[in-house]
Amino acid sequence: MGKLNLIILFCLSILGCNMNTTTENGNEIFSKESKYYFDGSISRDVLERYLDRSVTAGYFLVAGTPERYEFPYRVDDIRMLRNIGAKFIGRSMYRWSEESKLGDPAFILYAKNLIELMHRYDPEIIFQGCIFESVSDDVNNLEIPAWVFEVFKLPVEKRNFNAAAMVNRTVDGKIMGGRCPMVNNLETKLWFYYLGKTYIDIGIEALHMGQVEHIGRDDPEKNNYKEVIDMIRAYAKDNARRHYVLLDGHTPNHGFIKDGVSLLDFNSFPLRIKEVEGSTTLEGKLEVGNSDGLYQKSLGAISPSGWKAESMPYLVEFDNFGVRRNPSLGVSANDHFIWGYDDISWFATRPEEERNKWLWYAFDWLRETDPNGHLQMCVTRMISGPTAPETLRSYFANTKSIACPVGYSQEETIKEIWNTRLKH
Repeated sequence: MGKLNLIILFCLSILGCNMNTTTENGNEIFSKESKYYFDGSISRDVLERYLDRSVTAGYFLVAGTPERYEFPYRVDDIRMLRNIGAKFIGRSMYRWSEESKLGDPAFILYAKNLIELMHRYDPEIIFQGCIFESVSDDVNNLEIPAWVFEVFKLPVEKRNFNAAAMVNRTVDGKIMGGRCPMVNNLETKLWFYYLGKTYIDIGIEALHMGQVEHIGRDDPEKNNYKEVIDMIRAYAKDNARRHYVLLDGHTPNHGFIKDGVSLLDFNSFPLRIKEVEGSTTLEGKLEVGNSDGLYQKSLGAISPSGWKAESMPYLVEFDNFGVRRNPSLGVSANDHFIWGYDDISWFATRPEEERNKWLWYAFDWLRETDPNGHLQMCVTRMISGPTAPETLRSYFANTKSIACPVGYSQEETIKEIWNTRLKH
């Protein structure tokens, strides 16, 4: 843990961050005059300002090892996020397997320290944690704290989480397993609440709920989902930095609504980039109606904050899920690949100039086609394919430099798009 703390202190010194925050009685003070102000609920205008400056920064808050990229590039990642003016740091903390690390105080402290570091130069930045549609057997090595049982009014036991109890489902009388936690299972509710509280306690103010339809497929009326979401929101009301937590999830049915009220603050979905038929350079474009894309389909609802939307705001992101065995075989209408790649892996194969032009194109196309949608810029995400090993299997938007020799150099383009296209 000593090395991790040294990294945080080093970042503070080279970035010139103010060591003091404005507080009153131990609580942070946020200016009500700010265009990003919210407390206890959030207006649509403020929410969309955050979505406009949203990035995917996978594992940004996760401590690495000397063998992984987090150590050599973390300082430059911090510099890059400051430079572009990012306000919503998506997917910054999650576990996809290795869940037991959440029980390591050093693991949690690293994330907490890094959040505090970033808030010293901009206290309004929102960090997002994730509650995904996958759980591994490693969660069986994580002890359930007493407070989890207590909030559910259950007898306190000394035991670990149980992956099998989370994924258990009965279909046609047969007990089936898998890797997806089912929200109607009590064990899943315990796990989700544990994650939500753990993230909120370190300063995270947004939670991505993953593939909510998949997690909730045994909960068609969404009663179980609402129960656990209400519990997480209740905890946030008393304990989150601004007494609120933003929730989103992938919504293939164009919304996640119960009794006219959206359980999510905004929807999210992959870009679903379409192959340009006949292209010899593997071009891609966006198109309403392509595949199961969300464009012009986000359903109307009353938001969790009480405002009514004819169409709920949403994010579209550069998804990652792998590549086909033969990536560039041609157009396929039967899968979500773009020339055999997932979104971000395809993007990473483009020459630098094309990557920059495509960001301008995608940003403008979305604003003109459906103003309810917002493009989530990708700054760090896992990639697949033949070029992946050259950049530690990750895409980095950082400007290529000694500080980040594997950068793809979209940083300045993102900054210019935001500074010229946005009014805030």
